[in-house]
Amino acid sequence: MKRARKTPVRTCVGCGRGADKRELVRIVRTADGHVTVDPTGKEAGRGAYVCADAACFEAAVRRRRFDSALRVSLKDDDIDRLARELKDALSILDSPRQGR
Repeated sequence: MKRARKTPVRTCVGCGRGADKRELVRIVRTADGHVTVDPTGKEAGRGAYVCADAACFEAAVRRRRFDSALRVSLKDDDIDRLARELKDALSILDSPRQGR
């Protein structure tokens, strides 16, 4: 008899809600110190998770949770770029799948 695999649970840095890893969007700091949105969730580096919701992203920015979770000091232009990347990633994830 096979055992059921546990689903990985992560916590949103914005609202603190625990959710399945696939429901959240990963923000990653790579080894070279670059912070970016990781829509695949598999990029190498230190990660922080946020709900696929602009309100959670704003709460995490306001409380400086990305700074502590990623162990980096983000500047305003970095936050603006991340907001654009998150918006783009969410639009891609929400779009209907092609070819099905």
